[in-house]
Amino acid sequence: MIGAVATACSSTASEEALRLLPEPTPSPVATTTAIPTPTLGPATQAVVVVPAAAPTPAPWYDPDSVGEPWGNAVRGVLTFRGSPTRSFYGVGPVPAAPRVQWSYPAQKMCSLSSDPEGEREWCGTGWTGQPAVWERGGELWVAFGAYDRAVHVLDGVTGEPRMAPFVTGDLIKGTLTVDPDGHPLIYVGSRDNRLRVLSFDRGELVELWALDAQAFLPRVWNDDWDGSPLILDDHMFVGGENSNFHSIRLHRSYGPDGFVTVAPEVLSVIPGWDDELRRAVGDNVSIESSVTIVGDIAYAANSGGLINGWDLAPVRRGEAPERVFRFWTGDDTDATVVVDDEGFLYAASEYERGNDRSIAVGQIMKLDPRRPDDPLVWSVAARNGIDTGVWATPAVHRDLVIVPTADGRVLGLDRATGETRWTLRLPGPVWSSPVIVDDVLVQGDCGGVLHGFDLSDTSVAPPELWSTPVGGCIESTPVVWKNRIWVGTRGGFFHMISDPS
Repeated sequence: MIGAVATACSSTASEEALRLLPEPTPSPVATTTAIPTPTLGPATQAVVVVPAAAPTPAPWYDPDSVGEPWGNAVRGVLTFRGSPTRSFYGVGPVPAAPRVQWSYPAQKMCSLSSDPEGEREWCGTGWTGQPAVWERGGELWVAFGAYDRAVHVLDGVTGEPRMAPFVTGDLIKGTLTVDPDGHPLIYVGSRDNRLRVLSFDRGELVELWALDAQAFLPRVWNDDWDGSPLILDDHMFVGGENSNFHSIRLHRSYGPDGFVTVAPEVLSVIPGWDDELRRAVGDNVSIESSVTIVGDIAYAANSGGLINGWDLAPVRRGEAPERVFRFWTGDDTDATVVVDDEGFLYAASEYERGNDRSIAVGQIMKLDPRRPDDPLVWSVAARNGIDTGVWATPAVHRDLVIVPTADGRVLGLDRATGETRWTLRLPGPVWSSPVIVDDVLVQGDCGGVLHGFDLSDTSVAPPELWSTPVGGCIESTPVVWKNRIWVGTRGGFFHMISDPS
């Protein structure tokens, strides 16, 4: 069933969360005040100087940057969904009649790995698996992690490797991050427990540092790193399947030989769960989503369905982030929280537990963090039995919210009301997150086809502009950059798609 759920649902938050940030105190300004003193002859004055307060620090990420590129130091799509607000999709034009121009590598990218069902072969790229594409020295670079356990760096135009793959100890599922400030660094997690910083200025990928997910306690559930790290003001923020939120000072620099260096310092590791959540859902409370940052607040959802908002202002003082927002969706929330230009949040959950909360709240939610006691604005049920719901991250486009579902639907929802305006049906499960550039929706399906839909009229179902077979279920999110599209599939290969020359 897909339908609107009443907006009056209660959040049933715990007593320790749901707090508003305090109102800012006006900063005193420097003044000079003449104070009369007793006189025995000519009058005199004493001058009292009140020192000005230190200027208020700029926010970690400007809330007015929603939908914008991640700064101007590096041009490209550098992390999952392109920016700390997870709202930058790329740069057009979008190809008009794209076809696969090359596929990498010559043989399938595959390896063996274990899951609860036992050891099996995994091939290609999966969820979220979005590549990073960026311009460097007048050339186009592309990098991604894959199920062959390796990080690959290619020429974005030709598909030729720029350096040998960097092999880790297990699968790479998430989206790597390229340093947004121009340092030749890649930040990437693997299923081998390790979050790494790799350099690419030495002619090869070199590990400069790694963090083991098991290094800090308390740790709950698992030790993968699926989320895409964010780098802001020499700090890295990332959630892990150890169920913690990590704040790390990188201390990036360059050595006497001119090569980039890092000396990371773990500032804080705080739980993404609380006792109330674990009483409700058990121990599966890992953070597989990517962290979203707007202003001074970092948002992350976990597999227990808890969406936390942490105030990052204390990090500048050497203190741990402070939780200021709590909302429970009821079920596994691996999709990344997205923020719009009005400060509203959009979240989407799977439907696995079948509990009362996930039935009442639905699987797609619009939240207002300025109303922490009752943040739910609207919600939509998007379930069709157990193990359905949403894995893809929603996309906000003009007056729409676009959300693919595991049962093969792509929903176009009214951004203000949550009403379903239109529905597309594709071979499911549709885990690939929507990408929208120049009013074109680029969407992959599990039948191995990449589609382009015309979103110029948001009030009607978008007509299909083109469809391109790429072979293999598309779980990964594509990237669009200047008339090219890159995407990997579960078929084992990574593809560049563009108009024929």
